[in-house]
Amino acid sequence: MKINFKDGEPAKERADALIVGIFEDRLDEVAKEIDARIDRGITKIMKTDEFKAKSNTTALLHVFGQLPSERLVLVGLGKKAEFNLEKLRQAAGVSAAFARDKGFKTAVSTLHSQGLEDAGAEMIGQAVAEGTLLALYRFGKYKTEKETVQEFSKQLETLILPERDKQRRADLQKGASAGEKISMAVGHARDMISEPAGVLTPSAMADRAKELARRHGFKCTVLSPDQIKKQGMGAFLAVAQGSHQPPRFIILEHKGAGSEKPLVFVGKAITFDSGGISIKPSEGMEEMKHDMSGGAAVIGALSAAAMLKLPVNIVGLIPATENLPGGGAYRPGDVLRSMSGITIEVISTDAEGRLILSDALAYAARYKPAAIVDLATLTGACVIALGHINTGLMGNNEEFLAKIEAASKETSEKVWRLPLDEEYAEQIKSDIADVKNVGGRPAGTITAGLFLKKFVGDFPWAHLDIAGTAWIKESRPYIPKGATGIGVRLLTQLAKDWK
Repeated sequence: MKINFKDGEPAKERADALIVGIFEDRLDEVAKEIDARIDRGITKIMKTDEFKAKSNTTALLHVFGQLPSERLVLVGLGKKAEFNLEKLRQAAGVSAAFARDKGFKTAVSTLHSQGLEDAGAEMIGQAVAEGTLLALYRFGKYKTEKETVQEFSKQLETLILPERDKQRRADLQKGASAGEKISMAVGHARDMISEPAGVLTPSAMADRAKELARRHGFKCTVLSPDQIKKQGMGAFLAVAQGSHQPPRFIILEHKGAGSEKPLVFVGKAITFDSGGISIKPSEGMEEMKHDMSGGAAVIGALSAAAMLKLPVNIVGLIPATENLPGGGAYRPGDVLRSMSGITIEVISTDAEGRLILSDALAYAARYKPAAIVDLATLTGACVIALGHINTGLMGNNEEFLAKIEAASKETSEKVWRLPLDEEYAEQIKSDIADVKNVGGRPAGTITAGLFLKKFVGDFPWAHLDIAGTAWIKESRPYIPKGATGIGVRLLTQLAKDWK
């Protein structure tokens, strides 16, 4: 869809609908002006139970020629004092999806003019664009029934944001342009995560990364199984043994800062996880196609960095494989030699994500990075601890962790810090190897983090466990149910703020 900024006033623009944000405790000047033009229709409906302007609620009013636009879409903004960029992002998403579902093709909005001036016009424009475009995302390529195809064909084609002030209009447009690029990158990640595992194999994921690298202007190199073996990635290759699909090690590079040390983003990409010989229960196993969400987020973040031309060097590392119980599969009790030389006793083949990450983290050291961050749908324990709202955050460097928390606050991709006290490492001591890959049920997310820490060296490092946040079963204001694309906006903001 197109987001257009133009010289004008919302109440004077013609479209299928005019979207107006309404605060719960009072009408602001924008809403008052429109209310006066429609015989106080907004005031009247707020006196009923139909619409109280609670956050993210909506109502539709017919204006019968009192405005150039045919209908009024009211979207609740909650209390004025509690309004912020995230609530703006949500309101933009809710109203855009509402307008689309009503079959509207064009809409005018006032949301960019309803406060938050301290945030700056650029950030307001970005929030409106992100909320709108992320909410309108749908994955419908496999839908064939006529009624469903017709429903999915509904598109809000144009959103008009009128603004009289020339400088503010330019700043809003600049922010919206950034929001469009970031939303496109999130869409790339969501598309990959949503694909069936039989379609998005490791090779297909590597091909998708190459395609996006060509389109957006970053470098992509893919290592074959023989090349992976030459690197000594014994842990990664062990996980891949049970599948007929060959593994791929995907290397992405965005160069925006000359010879500066790069940020390295590492993403787990198990394109389908059956659990291997330690096989998972059948219930819910179909969702294990999303066990490559960390890798998809890294591809999305590199796409965003390239589109935004961020002045920072970034390397993305993605070990991609299936985890299946074929005849050649690795077994509980096996001892693996990782790229770093550290030996690993396999307790569970369903703790495979940390194994493939161990080699990717060791590989990251060759770049002498400024910092490393990995993303992985790693532990069910993180879902139990934090549910589907916060991503688990761990690491070895306070300053770096604080930067990730700052990026989290900017994007509202929430993180919650967990400890990595060395006492927990007792749980992953092995009797026959240097470390074992599972430390039992207690503190499972933390012991997984401590396992990864062994392969990082002395570089600043953070681990994001996105097991609970990569896939959701109920839609949110700008996140349709299913693949969330979590991590793309967070990593992009981290890179944007990097100094």
